[in-house]
Amino acid sequence: MSATQIVGGVGVAVGLALSSVAVDQLSGSTVISGFAGTATVLGAALLALPTAKASGRGGRRAGLSLAYAAALAGCVISVLAISLDLWPLLLAGLVLVGGGSAGSLAARYSATDLSPQGRSAQHLSLVVWASTIGSVAGPNLARPADQIGMRLGLVEKAGPFAFAALAFALALLVIFAFLRPDPLTLARSLTGGAGSNRDRKGTVRTAWQTLRATPAARRALVMIAVSHTAMVSVMSMTPVKLHHDGSTLDVIGLVISLHIAGMYVLSPVVGWLADKAGKVPVLVLGMALLLGAAALAGTAGHRVWQVTAALVLLGLGWSCGLVAGSALVSESVPLDGRPAVQGLSDLLMNVCGATGTIVAGAIVGTLGYGTLGLVVGVMVTLAGVWLTVTRNRAGHLASA
Repeated sequence: MSATQIVGGVGVAVGLALSSVAVDQLSGSTVISGFAGTATVLGAALLALPTAKASGRGGRRAGLSLAYAAALAGCVISVLAISLDLWPLLLAGLVLVGGGSAGSLAARYSATDLSPQGRSAQHLSLVVWASTIGSVAGPNLARPADQIGMRLGLVEKAGPFAFAALAFALALLVIFAFLRPDPLTLARSLTGGAGSNRDRKGTVRTAWQTLRATPAARRALVMIAVSHTAMVSVMSMTPVKLHHDGSTLDVIGLVISLHIAGMYVLSPVVGWLADKAGKVPVLVLGMALLLGAAALAGTAGHRVWQVTAALVLLGLGWSCGLVAGSALVSESVPLDGRPAVQGLSDLLMNVCGATGTIVAGAIVGTLGYGTLGLVVGVMVTLAGVWLTVTRNRAGHLASA
């Protein structure tokens, strides 16, 4: 699973680094460029439930294979779109490229299928951490891949997507060859095969039935969605801002690499802290980090170093939200309902993220990057206050 995260992370990160710039160049519109991030996040959302359904019926191998195969197809379509100078087709390809993100998100839950009680965050964080190598290296490979692609006859900006296609193909090979035994299938066999009948009732129905009985999981889903929305909104528009400020592809790639490092490098520490100090305190910490990131980004102006610092904090805040929130979901939900709830969680976070990128593109195109930082800051502050109040209220009711 770690090898899959490394290889798949390369494909996802290469696409993230250049997708908005490619759409901006083809369309000539900053507002439309925001739809690049929207398309990728929307694709991850659309593939979340099919991935969860496939996992519920055939194990993690089936779900991950579906997600990465879609990403591979999306990369091929993206290369074709750039070659034909068709930005609507590129957006369509990016929707399928979102399957790479759906696969990476689903892969983290595989670590919790067999984890002991109280250590789910640490186990999950190790799979998240495995994305570091591929995700950090990916943006810096964008320029060399572009140059190699042009030497091979591809048009400018098409090479990175061709390279990403190869990465996703390799990820599929790793899944089929090395994800044995399947963790979810093994976990079910150890509990008498629970879950197969519930999965036939429908992924969404099973998820809502389970969530109604688990308030902690509901709170976790909200915080995951807020964390992802804040991160994707700011991150998706940062390459466009830097591009308009005159930064080169090398600088943009470095900034995104450092952001992705913030997302993944310290995830084992975040997982350890979540298991030791509690998931909710780490979620609150994540909101505080996201607030700091929004403040730095909103006041950065043309200072690249400040934008870079904001993106690193943004990654750290996202890591706290994702690791602690995902672990809380897994610990709160019975094994038979996990794939459905996990799929719904990924669907909601990506729908919220897609909505955030649409709004972010409109805000940056009309009011500027600074206003985006203000809006994101208000959102995460309200979320942190809501989490604290609802947690305290639940604690009082439990002790009454």
